[in-house]
Amino acid sequence: MRKLLILVVLIPLLGGLGWWYLREQALPDYGPAYREYAYITNGKSNTVSVIDLRTFEPAKTIAVGVEPTGVAANSKKNEVYVVNTGSNNVSVIDAEKNAVVATIGVHGRPYFIDVSEDGKRGYVANSGSANVSVIDLDKKAVMGNVRVGAAPGLARVSPDGASVVVSNRGDNTVSVIDAKLLRVRATLPVCQQPEDIAILPDSSKAFVACSGSSQVASIALARGEKSGEGTSDRVLALLDVGRTPVNLALKPDGGELIVSDFDSDSISIIETGTNEVAGSTLIGQHPTHAVVTLDNSRLYASNFGSDSVAVYDIDLGRRIATVGVGSRPDGLALSQDQRYVLVLDTQAGDVTVIQKREPRKLEPTEYSLLTMIPVGVQPNGIVVKSFMRTGPGKK
Repeated sequence: MRKLLILVVLIPLLGGLGWWYLREQALPDYGPAYREYAYITNGKSNTVSVIDLRTFEPAKTIAVGVEPTGVAANSKKNEVYVVNTGSNNVSVIDAEKNAVVATIGVHGRPYFIDVSEDGKRGYVANSGSANVSVIDLDKKAVMGNVRVGAAPGLARVSPDGASVVVSNRGDNTVSVIDAKLLRVRATLPVCQQPEDIAILPDSSKAFVACSGSSQVASIALARGEKSGEGTSDRVLALLDVGRTPVNLALKPDGGELIVSDFDSDSISIIETGTNEVAGSTLIGQHPTHAVVTLDNSRLYASNFGSDSVAVYDIDLGRRIATVGVGSRPDGLALSQDQRYVLVLDTQAGDVTVIQKREPRKLEPTEYSLLTMIPVGVQPNGIVVKSFMRTGPGKK
């Protein structure tokens, strides 16, 4: 009986100590006005799920347009923009209220939106109407439509706001738009089925992944007479990578570009300064997206075919961990403090949260699965928005 009583007392005590030792750490406390949300577009639910990243709990479900796909946050104001492919419009979400405050009509079959660094403009490529809608985000209205090539998939604005690079999947070209004049500055033949785009931090080059020809195009962007750089937009190189490159992840310092090669189960590393492929590494089955931490040290890649996320150490040049997640992982995002990886499980309809933590004796692994949060049907886009509240409203 004495032994039984000891066990009854010890088991809860040891369990409590174990929980304290292994417990997941919450986000830092930035004060009562701080908010940090993840916004997830649910393509088959016509909704956006909002997750509170202070508690990792669902905060709200917002009805938007038909077939929402791309989503982006404004770095200068507390707004989030959702592209509705089926209804040909953009929903504007006030992040403080977590409510739609405007709906902006664009043209046929848009998929993505990119926001200028000054927060004043949004660019939407309309794949069904061969043009790009330019949105004045202060007025919440379209200020112009620019004709480009066939079936444009993505319009990416350069960090300096001067150029917009558009991948035209239908005619294997790239259009470069002068953002000041709102007209096409150059149309460049590239490789087959150009899709994802990355632009260097100094706005000197753009890289375009061509999924149909296993290549990445390096493009010089016109810089202006005073910069001392070349003044014409031109293709510098076509770089051979793995099969079906579908995603480009640029290191924040701009030195290297990581390519997700879907049908080669690998990533390719491009040295952006020299336009050379430095090598490739097997990463997992059918990688679709990748994201690099702000300190340039780690890359996380979603493996659509193996229901996992690979962790790649950029300095070591090798994969250091693989974490199992839900079915058909695709889009990725990082929390503001870089300690949490959010993974869209497109088939499961949830978001897996992976935590990065300091290894300990009883838990030597650096990465662990924190939770899985149900969202809507076919989640396909994610963005994280952190901010300080400026007015009253709900939590």
